[in-house]
Amino acid sequence: MQWFNVGKIVNTHGIRGEVRVISRTHFPEERYAIGSKLALFMPGSKTPIYLTVASHRKHKNFDLLTFENHPNINDVEKYRDGILKVAEDQLGDLEEGEFYYHEIIGCEVFTLEDASIGKVTEILETGANDVWTVTPEKGKPHYIPYIADIVKEIDIDNKKIVIDAIEGLLS
Repeated sequence: MQWFNVGKIVNTHGIRGEVRVISRTHFPEERYAIGSKLALFMPGSKTPIYLTVASHRKHKNFDLLTFENHPNINDVEKYRDGILKVAEDQLGDLEEGEFYYHEIIGCEVFTLEDASIGKVTEILETGANDVWTVTPEKGKPHYIPYIADIVKEIDIDNKKIVIDAIEGLLS
């Protein structure tokens, strides 16, 4: 089974079993909804601990969660540094033209002239639009904004992306 990160438990919060999560999901209201099932993977372990969300709220830059049958701090302290994940079959359907990061990372990027410029190795969230780090086999990475004027075609099945390499983009 393939698993996808949705957040990391970085600490406890208070004494009533709340944990502080740095979220890695664009869908916190869905992933952390009451009754949602999450798998917790502790460092060095490949065996998930299954947890059910009992409550969720935002506090500063964190998502605060409690889990069913974990009413106090002693029940959740051991989960610190654990990674919360969902199984592939829990991923929701996206709108047309939207993609999960794991679908984009690893795609090979080509110019309109069919010249390969490298593979997407990272996605940076800048606020206005995402920026893809495209790393060639040799040389320094290129930073490609994910905007319609640049990204012309995305073929997830063939792991291929076509861009319009406007002047100055690849220098």
